Amino acid sequence: MSLDVRTTRSTCPYCGVGCGVLIDTEGEGAGMRLVGVRGDPHHPANLGRLCTKGSTLHLTATPLVRQQQRLLRPAWRATRDDALQPQDWDTTTRRIADQLLAIRAEHGPDAIGFYISGQLLTEDYHAFNKLARGLVGTNNIDSNSRLCMSAAVVGYKQALGADAPPTCYEDLERTDCLFIAGANTAWAHPILFRRIEAARAARPDMKIIVVDPRRTETAEFADLHLALKPGSDVALFHGMLHAAIWEGWIDAAFIDQHTSGFDALKALVRTMTPAESARLTGLKEDGILQAARWFAQSPATLSLYCMGLNQSSSGAAKNTALINLHLATGQIGRAGAGPFSLTGQPNAMGGRETGGMATLLPGHRDPGQAAHREEIAALWGVDALPAAPGKTAVELFQAAARGEIKALWIACTNPAQSMPEQALVREALSRCELVILQEAFSGTATADFADVVLPASTWAEKEGTVTNSERRISRVRAALAPAGESRADWRIVRDVARCMEAVLRPGRPSLFAWDGPEPLWIEHREATRGRDLDIGGLSYAMLEEAPRQWPWPQGAQAAKARLYEDGHFAHADGRARFVAKPVQPTAERQDARYPIALSTGRLRDQWHGMSRSGTVPRLFAGEPSPALSLHPQDMARRGLKDGALVRVTSRRGAVIVPLREDESVGAQRAWLPMHWGSEYLGGRDQLGINALTQPAYCPDARQPELKFTAVAVEAVALPWRVFGAAWVGPGEGAALRSQLRVLMDQADYGCCLPGPAQDGREGWSLTLAFAEPPPAPVVQALATVLQLNGVGVLRYADGRRGRSRSLRLDGEGAQARLQALLRVGEGSEGAWLDALWRERSPVAPHGRRLLAPDAEQPSAPASAQVCNCFNVREDAIAACLRRQPAGPAEARLAALQGELRCGTQCGSCLPALRRMVQAVAPGEAVSNAMKEPT
Repeated sequence: MSLDVRTTRSTCPYCGVGCGVLIDTEGEGAGMRLVGVRGDPHHPANLGRLCTKGSTLHLTATPLVRQQQRLLRPAWRATRDDALQPQDWDTTTRRIADQLLAIRAEHGPDAIGFYISGQLLTEDYHAFNKLARGLVGTNNIDSNSRLCMSAAVVGYKQALGADAPPTCYEDLERTDCLFIAGANTAWAHPILFRRIEAARAARPDMKIIVVDPRRTETAEFADLHLALKPGSDVALFHGMLHAAIWEGWIDAAFIDQHTSGFDALKALVRTMTPAESARLTGLKEDGILQAARWFAQSPATLSLYCMGLNQSSSGAAKNTALINLHLATGQIGRAGAGPFSLTGQPNAMGGRETGGMATLLPGHRDPGQAAHREEIAALWGVDALPAAPGKTAVELFQAAARGEIKALWIACTNPAQSMPEQALVREALSRCELVILQEAFSGTATADFADVVLPASTWAEKEGTVTNSERRISRVRAALAPAGESRADWRIVRDVARCMEAVLRPGRPSLFAWDGPEPLWIEHREATRGRDLDIGGLSYAMLEEAPRQWPWPQGAQAAKARLYEDGHFAHADGRARFVAKPVQPTAERQDARYPIALSTGRLRDQWHGMSRSGTVPRLFAGEPSPALSLHPQDMARRGLKDGALVRVTSRRGAVIVPLREDESVGAQRAWLPMHWGSEYLGGRDQLGINALTQPAYCPDARQPELKFTAVAVEAVALPWRVFGAAWVGPGEGAALRSQLRVLMDQADYGCCLPGPAQDGREGWSLTLAFAEPPPAPVVQALATVLQLNGVGVLRYADGRRGRSRSLRLDGEGAQARLQALLRVGEGSEGAWLDALWRERSPVAPHGRRLLAPDAEQPSAPASAQVCNCFNVREDAIAACLRRQPAGPAEARLAALQGELRCGTQCGSCLPALRRMVQAVAPGEAVSNAMKEPT
């Protein structure tokens, strides 16, 4: 490494694992740039490992991205039909304050709502919470963590007395039975999965049970996969508990000494025999009994769970039903045992700690309790906190759609992509008098509805703290100056708040007298003293030395890695509670009109709405486009073909998307990645994947049921295709993408995607589909965007058949490649050219075939990429495996890694490599078993 390179320790901004990163920069002042990112070998969360997303973080902060794909100046528009116009910070801050004050004066404080993010830093959360509750006077502040973690919060509080995960990552190495429910850890938390793989290798007798309707990469690694009916988790857990009770596998002494409510629960599950559980879940009775036996009788059982339990209209009940199993069998409060909720976002835990949700107050307090409100009011120096219940995420947008919420301040999240029932969300945003969007990246769907846009600094530019899934607080440090005029989130809040308090608190000391992030953290720390998450003994200086777990009260010398080791729980009487909640059906049912159960989830290499990860073209290589996964049996019944466009319709909306045959999803079930919003996937009146999902939510947690939607899937007749693509120079990609996106709404189906960046160039493609020959104005507009109207363009046109091709080459002779391409026709005519453009392959070998109307595809399409780190494709892996001699699977995997290096860096592709090792025998072709589960 160059002596001029400086290294800054920080934390990854993606999932809740909380991996430490080392950011390498070089240069000085405005010329400083980020040149690499590595895993921090001294950070206890990841010990130097990073997943595909983490290992490419530096590519989200290149000079080009910071100049072209970031919001760089505040901007305002007089009406929604106007373009946003740049404005200086002072004017913007004053105007926001004035408008909020005017709305508050006319309609009251509850006409204002704040919708913030689990990606904010703890200090940012504290600033927003103090502004909303302490100054504006509303509890209408909620976080997008409501969409992922609120059921886990409620489950811990109801059962154990506090929102405190009682386990730690070390328990992955200490457990004897790992029970993974509703979590595809291999994709959603890859670094933890690396630890699971290592633990299994070190302790081969360790049992792994996976509960998931799909056969995911995590499920493939399991000893027992319980592919239950979607939404039937409570019936499974109750059936397992019934078996444990009547087989004598429970810990009666633990129940008697440390819990309450067991008799009521025992009565509830009396009729939930394994046979009845099997009927409700679609599982085999012996599988339920085996799971119960391993869970109860293993020396130590650790459960991991995530969105499959949380994103449900019975989310809290699913969480407590699983915790009931731990309490009944004594599997809690010791090494390797306990219920471990995996956090979805990098600081969802910090948001829970600071009270950054409508149902929480700082320090794990309850806004419904007057004493708790009084404690925070005294700490903050305000007369009182509001008592009226705040509206949670779904309720907030429903109220805005009714006209009750007049102003929405949205920070670091994209509700016009991520919220369920997108038609209602967009109606809400349209109806608001004032929509403030505080965001780092440009081009999000929510920006189309914003009256004012505030550029926020982001990862590699921010200072503060985050808390990961195991209660470990890590420092986030800045390695670069903020891009453009962007500012820290807490500072933006502070400046608006100071303007407002001059009117609302004249002559009184400022509540927002902060000159850096540390004072905010100190105020947050004071709110934790004496609480279950007490960090009164920590300081910024201690966090500079190393990440620390809570609790760490004043005078402590170390944190508690595990909670409840003494059997004393956080309820007032010291006892844990068994929560007896009956089995409930999903909020909507499958029927003759909507016979398919649709679930949504994460891809391995993408993050949420892709505003950050979407700036890295190579992260699209594994899954380059959206697709609906459907079981072959359901496809055959409907006469559907792999790769065809289908219309997916729910009771709220519809989306057109390509189809993928996938046995892993199970019959009468389907799966869609959550990431594809209207920024990438469109068409007339289409609003992205969440146009389908439902706002029905858990009555206790207020978390929507994103994991279950009843849908119909049908063929759609859109035979006419338009494909346009171009490579452009550095800095020109963002403009090209914007121009292409505008055209998506002109077609029945549209998809706008990046090409894999090569040679410093940026590439974007647009696919459109029509029922009739595409309108000439649309084709002409696309040709103009792609600069295919002038001289030097190769053209072919067949007016009778409605076909045409326009090509522009880059380079000469044997080095010539497709720079831009536009083709129009029916079906897949000429589609082989798309790969030629995408791969930047020489065109010379194809000669006249480039414009020949009926030329067949000259070669097989490019193989799918499996290893992102070293750009290793499926066909290369298969060829390598066929060359190997027969031998044990692990030896063949090691030989594959030695030759191609795949799976040797981040390891995220290891599950796929293991599948290929099993599927490809020496000298044989690749079988269908090799296909990645989706």
